[in-house]
Amino acid sequence: MRQDKTLLLQQRLNDIAQVLRKHPLGLGLLGLGSSGKQSYRMDIYSDLDFFALVAEGSKHAFIEDLGWLGAIQPIAFCFRNTYDGYKLLFEDGVFCEFAIFEPAELVHIPFEEGLFIWRDPSITEQLAVPNRTAPDVSDNIEYLLGELLTNLYVGMSRYRRGEKLSAMRFIQVYALDRLVNLLDLKLSATQLACRDKFCIDRRAEQRHPSHIALLEKCLLGSDKLPEVAATLLAFTAQHYTINAALKQQIENLLNTDNLLVSVYHSG
Repeated sequence: MRQDKTLLLQQRLNDIAQVLRKHPLGLGLLGLGSSGKQSYRMDIYSDLDFFALVAEGSKHAFIEDLGWLGAIQPIAFCFRNTYDGYKLLFEDGVFCEFAIFEPAELVHIPFEEGLFIWRDPSITEQLAVPNRTAPDVSDNIEYLLGELLTNLYVGMSRYRRGEKLSAMRFIQVYALDRLVNLLDLKLSATQLACRDKFCIDRRAEQRHPSHIALLEKCLLGSDKLPEVAATLLAFTAQHYTINAALKQQIENLLNTDNLLVSVYHSG
């Protein structure tokens, strides 16, 4: 099973490359992370990170209609997490983070050096090397929910792999930050006056006294990361409408320890 999942990931990457190769407006597939130059890291808990390069003037057509990916395997969940791309879950459990660019745009895009899975001879190999790196954030509810859930998914995958340090950051830092962001959206401007604009976790307890018990349940040791992930998932499912397919994937990772995901009641 373990080898089959890794082979599935590799095959899916090749399938996406073939779709772009056959498309009249496709120019290349740039693999990133374990989907690129660090392919030796790919295992059953990996996702696919890539840039799809397309002809000038065709970017938005690829973004607005994901049929070019859905033709490979039905899409169970996706959300547009940046102006340029998506996080996406195929029905067979393959998870992707990707963006779509026209070649001229890559000069201004932050990323780590990648590896072309396929490229048209009209574009240069040098496009795999970035010029700069930088993150971005948003207070959009859809974005925050998507980030929170996918952080739980990635965090629990890394926990299962034995990468507890990285898993802690994804579950107890990144996902928890998104939860605090969601809670902050319900506060008035006066209540938000004490928020540190550069560090959202500062003074979170003062802004959300009724959720201190929830926050404490999310601040356990590294050996309790599945319990923290279960708390975050249950609270989010109780208070927001979330994607069932992605929720099931996270629950599958939690239930390896027979950990039941019960609804968290904030009182």
